[in-house]
Amino acid sequence: MNLEERFNKYVRENELFEQRHRLLVAVSGGVDSVVLCDLLQKCGYNFIIAHCNFNLRGEDSEMDEAFVTRLAEKYATGCFVKKFDTDGYAASNKLSIQVAARELRYQWFGEIIQAEKENPFYGLLTAHHADDNIETLLMNFFKGTGIDGLQGIETKTTGNIKIMRPLLFARKMELFAHAKELELEWREDISNLSNKYTRNYFRNELIPALQQVYPRVEENLLDNIKRFHDIAILYRQSVVNAKKKLVFEKQPGEFHIPVLKLKNAVPLRTIIYEIINPFGFTAAQCDEVIKLLNSESGKYIQSATHRILRNRNWLIISAPGAIENKHIIIEETVAVVEAGSWKLKLEKSDRPVKINPDMHVAQLDASEISFPLLLRKWKQGDYFYPLGMRKKKKLSRFFIDQKLSLNEKENTWVLESGKKIIWVVGKRIDDRCKITEHTQTVLTITASTAK
Repeated sequence: MNLEERFNKYVRENELFEQRHRLLVAVSGGVDSVVLCDLLQKCGYNFIIAHCNFNLRGEDSEMDEAFVTRLAEKYATGCFVKKFDTDGYAASNKLSIQVAARELRYQWFGEIIQAEKENPFYGLLTAHHADDNIETLLMNFFKGTGIDGLQGIETKTTGNIKIMRPLLFARKMELFAHAKELELEWREDISNLSNKYTRNYFRNELIPALQQVYPRVEENLLDNIKRFHDIAILYRQSVVNAKKKLVFEKQPGEFHIPVLKLKNAVPLRTIIYEIINPFGFTAAQCDEVIKLLNSESGKYIQSATHRILRNRNWLIISAPGAIENKHIIIEETVAVVEAGSWKLKLEKSDRPVKINPDMHVAQLDASEISFPLLLRKWKQGDYFYPLGMRKKKKLSRFFIDQKLSLNEKENTWVLESGKKIIWVVGKRIDDRCKITEHTQTVLTITASTAK
């Protein structure tokens, strides 16, 4: 089976794209992208070329651009070209040249795809091949990216743009052989010979050295990529099952983990990492979480976006201040209002009414209440007269007595009437507004979790 047939087979088997699709192809002018264009043209695919001039190699960069423009003419297809101040971008953003070039090109490719609304692109094609995959695997291994990195380059990825890599089945030498056989022209990038860049060092030094010891090292690594991909599937399935048993979303954005169950989880560090990583925590913070398992209530650690709090027999993951500190005015005509995770229903009725002991139901003497009401988050200095008490109590003290967690405190709302708190929502009404034998009209407010 020749390269063209294998190319078509790989595209079909991986369901990458079809002849009816319009494709954007990243073309540098090197042998890889030239062969990709040739295969697409021979197989009848509809494609447009996009070329980045990073202005890193002086006249050579201009000659690459001119070559790609002629290539587009050869295949009678369109050609997008953009020049970048890569050095300036790298300096202003404190990035390496490699990372800067990557950010610039994929941002631009995304802009092209987003702009083509009337005749949209199906996705972006790059000319990554099997040798690139080997180098990526080794770099990821030494960087310590874990099992995901050991899968190498994915055949297709989706994000802001769909990216497909239809040459991952082919070795570099095969692409050279195809180009020479068909007398295709391409541009050589002399920077590929320099070990200044990490990938070039792996390509030019490390892999040839490994071949001296293991002649089949490249074939073995390509086989391992397939194995690691299967292992990753099994790993993900195990992680999902472990999370189902350990992580419970008590309310939107708040996740509870039983300490005792987590302590007995195996392998502990790996499971902890998989639980905390989506919330911005790093692998290095796994040890801090393990310490929390043996700490007293109230201790916590933070990431840039979330906090893990030890609260008695639970670890609680939440975003500090996740609920916006709103002030909501409730007029007398309002029947239902939502705030944060709460939904409040208000209704009036005549005495007598049956007393409801549920803390999520506030039954108040309507004559002691004046509208509009103010629903807000509690703040330091707030106080009220808890039901059954003649003396006022600060909410901060009340929370301590109730043994509320830090997260529960932060997400507590209060209801005010005439600048006095009449209900700590879901926890306690104010004694001054309770129903008495003299009450004629009852205001009942029911709090439930908002959908």
